[in-house]
Amino acid sequence: MLKKYLIIFLISMVPLIELRGAIPYSQAFQLPLLESYIVCVIGNMLPVPVIYLFARKVLEWGRDKKYIGKFFTFCIEKGHKGGQKLKEKAGRGLFVALLLFVGIPLPGTGAWTGTLAASFLDMGFKKSVIAVLLGVLLAGIIMGVASAGVFGAIFSFV
Repeated sequence: MLKKYLIIFLISMVPLIELRGAIPYSQAFQLPLLESYIVCVIGNMLPVPVIYLFARKVLEWGRDKKYIGKFFTFCIEKGHKGGQKLKEKAGRGLFVALLLFVGIPLPGTGAWTGTLAASFLDMGFKKSVIAVLLGVLLAGIIMGVASAGVFGAIFSFV
């Protein structure tokens, strides 16, 4: 049982997959939804302060390196684009825009991208982390409800 929780914890830390993939995976394991939700939220939020404080600096340092430059440049451009989209659509409501950007479970809009975008917008550490946390909580609820419905229906026939 502990091994399954560790797996979903680690999955929720992976960029692009995050808790959007970990929660459905937990339901495939038939783990309790509330405990899975908590484990996935913690796993998804663990990298957020590190991303905010260091990712931008590391990406800018590596953008002109021979082997990693293209990937780092791609990440920088993604962060800039995400940040600009948020800024254009949000205006002064950047906090809510970031929360919704992270909270609506679409590909490429998770905690990693949202935090990177917030760091490029110089949004402020505390404000960014709170907005991302609320977004992760929202995404977790959406994925939990969707997963419980889908997997609940599947397992009721088994």
